[in-house]
Amino acid sequence: MRQAKDPAGNGPTGTARRPERVVVLALDGVYPFELGIPSRILGAADGRYEVMTCTVDGRPVRTESDFTVTPEHGPEILATADTVVIAAVAPSRVTAEPSPEVTAALALVRPDARIVSICTGAFVLAAAGLLDGRRATTHWQLADVFRQMFPHVPLDPDVLFVADGRILTSAGAASGVDVCLHLVREDHGTELANKVARRCVVPPFRDGGQAQYIEQPVPEQGATSTAATRAWVLDHLGEALTLADLAAHARMSLRTFARRFHDEVGLSPGRWLIQQRVARARYLLESTDLPVDHIAGRVGFATGASLRQHLHTSIGVSPQAYRRTFQSTR
Repeated sequence: MRQAKDPAGNGPTGTARRPERVVVLALDGVYPFELGIPSRILGAADGRYEVMTCTVDGRPVRTESDFTVTPEHGPEILATADTVVIAAVAPSRVTAEPSPEVTAALALVRPDARIVSICTGAFVLAAAGLLDGRRATTHWQLADVFRQMFPHVPLDPDVLFVADGRILTSAGAASGVDVCLHLVREDHGTELANKVARRCVVPPFRDGGQAQYIEQPVPEQGATSTAATRAWVLDHLGEALTLADLAAHARMSLRTFARRFHDEVGLSPGRWLIQQRVARARYLLESTDLPVDHIAGRVGFATGASLRQHLHTSIGVSPQAYRRTFQSTR
């Protein structure tokens, strides 16, 4: 059973908290890169996680490369997992119905365990019925296939990952890094997540979603990037910025800027700006004792009530509840 941490980061009785057990399920056709992401990212989190790997029958599995892997565990280890990760498999392996072996393995997962998929791992969860009615994502190239196979799953192919209750799905390949950093951030706070990101030489938080990686027509000659304006915005979050301000900084018309921004980031400028303000507010809630109204002003929300609304929409908690949960990791 996953343990709630007390303000000192210990277990419910004040004893040292055991590492969270994360079990990665490797299926035939697994991609080696995605298979290794949980161990590499979560393994860099100062001993907070114990990462183990298993197969559905305890035997080696063929990877999508030119070798097989032999995990040390069979499916029985899934029953002990606090978090289960389904690693990505080759698109040719995805099906609308789970195999009996996969069904039996997933039946071992505890009802309170967190479940995470990387890339095409979402197909495995959907085939098992675990995503029915839940918002999810997968690799953008397979979005149409996913919708055809699983029409009852609300798919968002534009984001890097989706957290819907105890189930998280991530997009293509390296988005497994994003979702694993999210786990660290949610479990232990921004400071440790940033430390893990530095150790693994990856960005602690990527702007936008996977829509920025979808194949697009070659932009018209002379078109410029909005990257410099995004960097400028992050230095001026406390100001009352408008779309006109951003377009003027980029030296583009409003229409051109909005189109170019969405092509590059996968979000509208307004949605991205709110996302950045919420992210900065979360950091200040974790790392300072500033009043909520003061933090709201620092990140560009007009009032503390506005910050409360956007934070609740984003992660479902109030600023006070968020601070109580994460500030102990300072």
